[in-house]
Amino acid sequence: MAANDSNGSKPKKSLILNAFVEMCSGHQSPGLWRHPDDTSADFNSVDHWIELAKLLESAKFHGMFIADVLGGYDVYKGPKNLDPAITSGAQWPVNEPLAVIPAMAAATKNLGFGATVATTYEQPYHLARRLSTIDHLTKGRVGWNIVTGYLDSAARNLGHTEQPEHDERYAIAEEYIQVMYKLFESSWRDDAVVLNKAKGIYTDPSLVREINHKGKYYNVPGPHICQPSPQRTPLLLQAGTSKAGKTFAAQHAEAIFVGGHSPSTIVKNIAEVRALAKEFGRRPEDVKFLAMICPIIGKTEEEAKAKYDEYAQYASTDGALALFGGWTGIDLDVYGDDEELRHVQSNAIRSAVEAWSKSLPGVPKWTKSTVAKHLSIGGLGATIVGTPSQVADEFERWVSEADVDGFNIAYAIKPGTFVDVIELLLPELRKRGLFWDDYTVQGGTYRENFYGKKGQTGPLDEHVGSTYRWKAGVEKGDAVIPE
Repeated sequence: MAANDSNGSKPKKSLILNAFVEMCSGHQSPGLWRHPDDTSADFNSVDHWIELAKLLESAKFHGMFIADVLGGYDVYKGPKNLDPAITSGAQWPVNEPLAVIPAMAAATKNLGFGATVATTYEQPYHLARRLSTIDHLTKGRVGWNIVTGYLDSAARNLGHTEQPEHDERYAIAEEYIQVMYKLFESSWRDDAVVLNKAKGIYTDPSLVREINHKGKYYNVPGPHICQPSPQRTPLLLQAGTSKAGKTFAAQHAEAIFVGGHSPSTIVKNIAEVRALAKEFGRRPEDVKFLAMICPIIGKTEEEAKAKYDEYAQYASTDGALALFGGWTGIDLDVYGDDEELRHVQSNAIRSAVEAWSKSLPGVPKWTKSTVAKHLSIGGLGATIVGTPSQVADEFERWVSEADVDGFNIAYAIKPGTFVDVIELLLPELRKRGLFWDDYTVQGGTYRENFYGKKGQTGPLDEHVGSTYRWKAGVEKGDAVIPE
């Protein structure tokens, strides 16, 4: 999975590449659905998703990561004002991600599918069934991006006046995933399903048991309603970088998504989570970090810049500021069009702008229009404009300076950005020994190809999830369910 660098002193990482999408138009590039070559507004069509999955698999992408939100971005020009997001199509409307995965899986053999599902608003027993069902239907190619939610608009529509407090959301998530491990791994023995037609025994009842979870937030007797799926526990993905988020990720996440406009903005978080993972008995290198990045690629530097300028003509200022409001809780509409945001009273705005100005020192003045322009193509991640060689150089810089393991590739236009990556960038990455030629395990599970380990269908031995597994041959009395 690794190739030596030019001086032979250190092996290069073979990059993990996901396509970063959402069941909406535009996703991280609001307004670009208007571009004549963009098809993202076709997101209601199953054929749209099947064709994208086939394209990505033909290029040997590891996976398609489908983001999701349960509410609208209603902070900008607020309060509770959805109009800018609705008008511009800024992650609105948005469909449920799990529904389309089986159709894409039926048209592919190796591509993994990660879907975002929040822990705060859904009972674990119900979600465990949905994820196990999709793991069966995809032959083990599903991942779960564990989020706690960040939009009050979602909370209001799901029986709350506002979201639970931040750290409590992670306390809920911690208990939630313990319940999920018990359902996925502990309530059925690996060999419980016997399908003995002669005796009329479908499942041996002695090999299925209640989990009897009784906690602060959940009481789930079980057992899991689904038989063990190929992975049992889906590949676990996560994106939190708060103190509580890092602690959660260090224990549970197999892949962590990070966003920033330069390696310097994420390197500290990555190092801290790897150190925490070691404290939890995991190997730091087993936690894979994927940075969000939006490459705008041309055969020449001039072509790439012209492509970016063309895209910028379709970008939506209101859409970008609506997304910013949802991501940060800050309504930039209260500031003047020409007001320098580095001098406003809000500490949150000043710190965000200072981080951007360090990574983009050439911007003379940060106003709300500057922020909108900065976010309108590629969102919160880095947008790289250049030739295949220049973009590959940047990929290598992120690996060397921030210790990332791969990238979540956001698009400016869909599928054009992915086509450019496939036709222009991947040959350069392969030439440098930075990307594989084919899937390690043909027809394998998401986790097998993610780690490059045939037979690694469940969490690694050092991962807490593995301690819950009720393995074949282990008697019920000897198979203890961890608390």
